Amino acid sequence: MTRSIETVTLPTGEAIPKLGQGTWEMGERPNARQEEIAALRAGVELGMTLIDTAEMYGDGESEKLIAEALGSVRDDLFLVSKVYPHNGTERGVQAACERSLKRLKTDRIDLYLLHWRGGEDLKGAVAGFEKLKRDGKIRHWGVSNFDTDDMEELFDLASGDACATNQVLYNVVRRGPEFDLLPWLRERGLPAMAYSPVDHARLPKKSVLDDIAAARGVSMFQIALAWLMQQPQVCSIPKASNVAHLKENRAAAELELSVDELAKIDAQFKPPKAKRSLEML
Repeated sequence: MTRSIETVTLPTGEAIPKLGQGTWEMGERPNARQEEIAALRAGVELGMTLIDTAEMYGDGESEKLIAEALGSVRDDLFLVSKVYPHNGTERGVQAACERSLKRLKTDRIDLYLLHWRGGEDLKGAVAGFEKLKRDGKIRHWGVSNFDTDDMEELFDLASGDACATNQVLYNVVRRGPEFDLLPWLRERGLPAMAYSPVDHARLPKKSVLDDIAAARGVSMFQIALAWLMQQPQVCSIPKASNVAHLKENRAAAELELSVDELAKIDAQFKPPKAKRSLEML
């Protein structure tokens, strides 16, 4: 029997799935549209109801794909979208949100993120997010690709501590956030959201991941996802463009790596012993 997907908890106490669905590069190829729609629907049926997108993805085409695929089950979803830094002003985030709402064909976004640092007016963006919350256009807001010093700067601002999460590049081969960023977030009750959880399918071949996968009869990508699922207060958003891949991702949530397997992974993919600058894709 397929067990329920574990959850992480937002600062408000709301639980969200620890395994969701990413949509980066989806909605851009007309000949793949029906496969992508089928994958999104299959994921929701299997409990992967957290759907991540951004205004950047296909210049809004990913948001339109989500509306087409999942509009009929909107109330079952936890929708995440992101705003460009160049729209990161008080008025800019509000206008960008209205455009995303229109493409998503919904009246609210559950979690709205500033996509990365880059010329934004951070104070103004926070004010814009708070206004969107008051107006019921978004339920939570957060950030993406913020390193520890960025988070400290954010929390020094009025209402900056209302941030709900930080979405970052984190996986078994990119463990830099474990040194200081993830502990900083956990101390303040913020979950991390890991994008590219299998490193954009570029995991090294002939590694301990392969050995564990072969012994278990699964793929190394499933082992990498299972490893991430066992990290505290971290949710991951792998992309799947077809139903077979989606089901493989979902099956990873059923795997529980042993202490010995985790130790073998640590031996090859070592936890950081010093600060590393936050990586981005």
